[in-house]
Amino acid sequence: MSKQLGGKIVTMLSYGESPMADQVTPEWHDRIVHATLTLGDDVLRGVDALPADFQPPQGFYVLLDPGEPDAGERVFRLLAEHGDVRIPVQKTSWSLCYGMLVGRFGIPWEISCAGEG
Repeated sequence: MSKQLGGKIVTMLSYGESPMADQVTPEWHDRIVHATLTLGDDVLRGVDALPADFQPPQGFYVLLDPGEPDAGERVFRLLAEHGDVRIPVQKTSWSLCYGMLVGRFGIPWEISCAGEG
């Protein structure tokens, strides 16, 4: 996904490659314990939470500003694949390109391009 968002994967460490390898079941060795993605000057970090620690995301959205409306629509379509669109991408009074969705991995996203609509 980093290529589609125009970013770069800086770090991608699996549980199996980490010092925690002996603390997780073999099924978790390919899951990610630490990932870092840069999007221009912005940094996005993530982890696959262990089953005992996992709770579905709620009460927030990750807000992403891809810049231009064309880029916003492209990113929205990418994140919406196999997800749940809450507000279709559209021009609003506060954004040239705005939409809300929950992606296929359960992460809630808001796409909003800077500039008034």
